[in-house]
Amino acid sequence: MMRGLYLVTPDWDDTDRLLDATDQALRGGAALVQYRHKHAGPALRREQAGALLRLCRRRGRPLVINDHVALCLELDADGVHVGATDAPLAAARAALGPDKIVGASCYGDFALAQAAADARASYVAFGGFYPSLVKQYAVTTPPGIVALARERLALPVVVIGGMTAQNARVLVENGADMVAAISSVYRADDPQAAARELAALF
Repeated sequence: MMRGLYLVTPDWDDTDRLLDATDQALRGGAALVQYRHKHAGPALRREQAGALLRLCRRRGRPLVINDHVALCLELDADGVHVGATDAPLAAARAALGPDKIVGASCYGDFALAQAAADARASYVAFGGFYPSLVKQYAVTTPPGIVALARERLALPVVVIGGMTAQNARVLVENGADMVAAISSVYRADDPQAAARELAALF
């Protein structure tokens, strides 16, 4: 069941550091991990994704890979997350089959979410809702889109963009199933405590 803290990795080249912080967050209650490193080359991406997958297997949590369908297939990871400019969602679903997770970035656009549902997405992700330290985007996503999606789509709803335990609460109250976080966990002095605080929203 998709509910709770959706952990997204930062662009860290130091694999040991990445694994340590991720393990702390998993022990704090993170429900799912997305491996996302926009600047990694193929060798580093394979190394980090493989190491994270082994960690997630030990902790009993799914790992999805941002964008890279072929790498997901190679490692037999749990799924992928695609954006509007990434591999089309329908192609990802066709490549991975019916049982893998295929998530879709829908930004602040309900029409994209409807299209994702029609293409058999596993979940839809909206955002950004708040200014992010990591991703550059227009902060234009209306909070009401969460309730709309819960009303009209039979899919889990993920929210992303500058999420903290404080500002995410209203979105969870509006029906968000998962809160995606990068900086508020990975840049925290205590990633386990930061993850626990976000997980406690659920």
